[in-house]
Amino acid sequence: MGNIRNCRFCKSRDLVPYLNLGSHPHSDRFLRPEQLDEPEVYYPLKVVLCRACGLNQLSYTVDPKVLYQEEYLYESPKSGSGLEHYHSFAKETVKRFGLGKRDLVVDIGSNIGTLLKGFKKAGTRVLGVDPAKNIAALATKAGVPTIPDFFTSAVAAQARRRYGAASVITGTNVFAHVSDHNSFLASVKKLLAPGGVFIFESPHLLYLIKNLEYDTVYAQHLLYLSLQPVMRLVKKNGLEVFRVEEYPGMHGGSFRVFMARKGERKVEPGVARLLAKERKAGIHSLGTLKKFAARVAKHRLALVLLLDGLQKRGKRIAIVSTPAKGMTLLNYCKIGTERIEFATERRDGLKCGRFTPGGHIPIVPDGELLKKRPNYALLLAWNFADDIMKNLAAYRKQGGKFIIPIPWPKIK
Repeated sequence: MGNIRNCRFCKSRDLVPYLNLGSHPHSDRFLRPEQLDEPEVYYPLKVVLCRACGLNQLSYTVDPKVLYQEEYLYESPKSGSGLEHYHSFAKETVKRFGLGKRDLVVDIGSNIGTLLKGFKKAGTRVLGVDPAKNIAALATKAGVPTIPDFFTSAVAAQARRRYGAASVITGTNVFAHVSDHNSFLASVKKLLAPGGVFIFESPHLLYLIKNLEYDTVYAQHLLYLSLQPVMRLVKKNGLEVFRVEEYPGMHGGSFRVFMARKGERKVEPGVARLLAKERKAGIHSLGTLKKFAARVAKHRLALVLLLDGLQKRGKRIAIVSTPAKGMTLLNYCKIGTERIEFATERRDGLKCGRFTPGGHIPIVPDGELLKKRPNYALLLAWNFADDIMKNLAAYRKQGGKFIIPIPWPKIK
């Protein structure tokens, strides 16, 4: 744990910093009232480029036990476009690889089992692995058997002994959370059946840069992935990327990477196309990345000026949705209770009754928007903005307006 000296993929020491967001508290540590007077631990958020392989990564690693095993509160989508995305993923995978009732699908970082419920519905056996014990318990209770632990070689061996080899292993928004990918991929191979497929989905660096999604930089996201460095890592571990898919609308722009043991699957033309697209966009160029960092600083100024201008006109401002990335935005821009009255979440969410890390903004159920009637609501889960605004249509009918912060602050 602590500052890294070597690239997490290729072990090179040629690491160059280009984005420094300062020090931040753990973005998923939402405080109970009795914790407000306790000291908060802050960690550096600095992104570096490995000039040897092109991997973008945090310069500092926080102990994963702190991040995922101390009251982890994130729950994967239960409805809307997020749920539809994951269940479509399951349905398409079952069809593409001809999976049946004997096939086992293992999801790493399975959370409450949203994706695996889709596979189960499509007719396969399922198993989740997730280190957040409270979240894993919710999944198991909902009918998705889940091992409450980090995915390691020992856990892979345990899963194989008890459930058999996996035809498909998935990891949605988890590959970028891993610090030792060589060990991780060795564990994948241990659990994967002959001819089996490992699929990960993650935000793509191309969209992060293009859409100024700097709020997705936080301690859990150790990596900011693109295909070029992934190809090099995978090849070194005896695997081969044979298919890629892009999803511009998911989490601000994601890609899905399919891999198998070398030679087991035909490599599709889309792999070369995405590599060429990355080269053309120059996303592994230090010059491109430094321009991105300059735009980030301008964004902070624009958002703060917008909020302060509204306040000077006597307008009241609240927050809607409190994702981890929103905490990066709030703490980098120094937005706290001096500008924001309260934040809201779903009534059944685990965060209601708590306070945001750093700024200590109280979190209440969404219904409070209709009761307290702030003039504006800063919408932090901008990747689900359409769903959220639809669900809160009554707030807009009262005259309330939303502020969408990314890629540039705008009022809707």
